[in-house]
Amino acid sequence: MYPLRRNRRLRTNESIRSLVRETVISPNDFIVPLFVVEGKNVKEEIGSMPGYFRLSLDLLEKEVKELWNLGLKSVLLFVKVSEELKDNAGKEALNPEGLMQRSIKTVKNAVPEMIVMTDVALDPYSKFGHDGIIADGKVLNDDTTAVLAEMSLSHAKAGADIVAPSDMMDGRIFEMRSLLEDEGFHDTAIMSYSAKYASAFYGPFRDALDSAPVDAANIPKDKKTYQMDPSNREEAIRETLMDIEEGADIVMVKPGLCYLDIVRDIRNAVNIPVAVYQVSGEYAMIKAAAEKGWLDHDAVMLEQLTAIKRAGANMIASYFAKEAVKLIS
Repeated sequence: MYPLRRNRRLRTNESIRSLVRETVISPNDFIVPLFVVEGKNVKEEIGSMPGYFRLSLDLLEKEVKELWNLGLKSVLLFVKVSEELKDNAGKEALNPEGLMQRSIKTVKNAVPEMIVMTDVALDPYSKFGHDGIIADGKVLNDDTTAVLAEMSLSHAKAGADIVAPSDMMDGRIFEMRSLLEDEGFHDTAIMSYSAKYASAFYGPFRDALDSAPVDAANIPKDKKTYQMDPSNREEAIRETLMDIEEGADIVMVKPGLCYLDIVRDIRNAVNIPVAVYQVSGEYAMIKAAAEKGWLDHDAVMLEQLTAIKRAGANMIASYFAKEAVKLIS
């Protein structure tokens, strides 16, 4: 007897497959990470991230205009800080004329409608490469959150739409939300890196910003005392729910592909937008394998992005955003 249901009927050709497709990638899904450096007409390729660059402010302006014309509506800014400006207190992070603050203004002047998200963490500003202030061999939580709150306020004053703390200090969302409210920045949103794991996939990013922990006496050798243990699952839910209670508007899971179970758990547990960061190591692996001819770059890229969205992401921060949008359009 022939089966009454033949699922292959709806896979017969691309037109039918696209008609019944459950998960569709669009330009609206993407956040574009951008790395900014001082100088003029500077476009430095990041060695461990082929095809990705650090840009000076003049080229940042051109880049965001191109992104907008492609239909990409959101950028996430990171800055590479000069060594002489780094310290253990994040002083430069609060400079109203600092590189981050000028980057925000550059994007907003170039494309006022572009959503500007900003990285809020001390590692680009730290001489020790950590996300917080160091004392007696430890990363200080409460001292750090006070600086992060001031940092978020500085970004808001410069024009940021969304501040994105990536540090994983306890209580920093409450500190940031409270200060932003007190200062009248009621509409500045917070996208919290709520479930950020102590992953081995961050290496190329740290190359991009020269922000890896330094190898020195009495300095933590890694970030495992504040970023999450990759073995833990339920902890991610607790972290995320706490951030929402403290005032987060968007929550994030980082990295992406190895943590899709976490993405789905959080999507099922919360009723606010969930972001996922497809990190530098995920980008670099595809680029390297494609260069070797071991896989189809575009097919694997789109498959991974689809998997992240299918798992429950409302938005994806990805170094592939520009390439992906060119393909799907």
